[in-house]
Amino acid sequence: MIVQLYTQSQLRNFTYLIKAEAGWYCIDPFDAEQVTSRIDGKLIAVINTHEHWDHTKGNEVLRDQTGCEVWAHSAAVGKIQGVDRFLSKDETIDLGESKSFLVMDTPGHTHAHLCLLYSEEGSPKAVFTGDTLFNAGVGNCHNGGDPEVLYETISKQFQNLDGQIKVYPGHEYLGNNLKFTLDREPTNQSAKDLYKDYEKDNFLVTNMNLERQINTFLRLDQDEIKNKLEGDTSSEKQVFLRLRELRNKW
Repeated sequence: MIVQLYTQSQLRNFTYLIKAEAGWYCIDPFDAEQVTSRIDGKLIAVINTHEHWDHTKGNEVLRDQTGCEVWAHSAAVGKIQGVDRFLSKDETIDLGESKSFLVMDTPGHTHAHLCLLYSEEGSPKAVFTGDTLFNAGVGNCHNGGDPEVLYETISKQFQNLDGQIKVYPGHEYLGNNLKFTLDREPTNQSAKDLYKDYEKDNFLVTNMNLERQINTFLRLDQDEIKNKLEGDTSSEKQVFLRLRELRNKW
């Protein structure tokens, strides 16, 4: 079971709860009370995708109240307090009942960022992306990140993920991201259609197939996108960097 919690915060954070055989796991707790009110049993661990405060805010209270452990990226030493277990690239977290997380090392937004690929019976079903990949967008690199590194992460680790994998990001930015997509690619009918759905329901879950249709940062080969950009567009990396610069100010 995957529970997506919208936190009502100014930053539009999502927190996630995953029910496993032995209890619950929590990804990026913002409001500890919101978490404890939704679980019906033991909280095994909190997993932080990265060190920014809005993704770690509930750590201490949850640890004190429930006795859970706090897990984070191996590069988060000294960046997140009270971490009990540091996770490494390609590490598997066994959730029981043939369910698991695969730890993805996904630098770019920060250099201590991980994502979690969730599988059932060995088949990937969902990816928890923190601030690396958003619905119809990607993360910024303002606070300890690097857009060139983010490009490598997106192009090598996300671009070719199976299309049915659901995308669970760290923030609800879909509406604004779709507006950016349509600003860059006005003829994108998939983005237009999804925006109509978004106006009826802000909390839509996309998958990688849909992301490749509506996420500008996964559509770097599209002439309509490239032709509207100024500067170097000689490679997909340069297109990505130009788009990220524009999105910073958009």
